Amino acid sequence: HVQLVESGGASVQSGGSLRLSCSYSKDVVSTYCLAWFRQAPGKQREGVAAAYSVGGGDPFYHASVKGRFAISRDNAKNMLFLQMNNLKPEDTAMYYCAADRDPICFNVFKGSGHWGQGTQVTVS
Repeated sequence: HVQLVESGGASVQSGGSLRLSCSYSKDVVSTYCLAWFRQAPGKQREGVAAAYSVGGGDPFYHASVKGRFAISRDNAKNMLFLQMNNLKPEDTAMYYCAADRDPICFNVFKGSGHWGQGTQVTVS
């Protein structure tokens, strides 16, 4: 079955950078959509970025991270990344990797699909 494992979360100062990684099982093929979500304490989970499957168009970014975050995927290595630059305190959250059979992540944005356990990012 699909497995997703995030890593790379840490505590950093405002203005710093982090690179999150997500290792996923071989069940997740190139036709899957992959995405990063985050959830801060007391807030709803929100989609941060999504890398659509091959031919699915430009990546999606939440307005609050455009120009600062970049999502990328390496299908050959079964890895998903989120490069986060110019981090702000409001980026503090648990970050989750998600995989979706739907090529535009329809299911994960509805709360279903496949999810990792999360990695904590704290910006002070």
